[in-house]
Amino acid sequence: MSSLSGNARADRARRPRAAVPAHARALAARLSALFDKDSGIAARLNGAQRRLREANDRLWSGLAPDAFGLIYDGAAPAGHSQLAELIGATVAAGEPGPPVAVLAALQEIHWQVHRSFCEYQSACEERRQLAVEVGELAVQLTDALCAAGFSQQDAQRADVHQLARAAWPASGYPESER
Repeated sequence: MSSLSGNARADRARRPRAAVPAHARALAARLSALFDKDSGIAARLNGAQRRLREANDRLWSGLAPDAFGLIYDGAAPAGHSQLAELIGATVAAGEPGPPVAVLAALQEIHWQVHRSFCEYQSACEERRQLAVEVGELAVQLTDALCAAGFSQQDAQRADVHQLARAAWPASGYPESER
């Protein structure tokens, strides 16, 4: 729960204090674990997004309006990237057609994009399913706390991490809010 103003504390002092039932603590523990799991999923999403951005940067960055000019006649700068360097080296060497190194780099980049996209998609789906579970448990926790005598507002503002650690005294309110 968050810290309370003086008026809210006085109002609480007049109300009987509700004990937190074991069932509510168990629900809070499950929610706390799901929040930790969500942090891991968010990290996976960020990693996949970073890998997608890196793969894109390997293709082209800083393209000129006629980026393919370098490929055909060497007149336009092709940008700054792994692929641009390979193409530039091929043109400078006077080799016809796409070099094996360029095709290999394109294939590697393609699979990097594919893997990153699949991981991003998978993490998004996992997070969507987690959100459903969190929503259902949050409703159950609110109902359990309300049944134990908490107001709807107090039940919704309860800190699941404190509840899960059994940091709430038998009175139902953390020491910091007495």
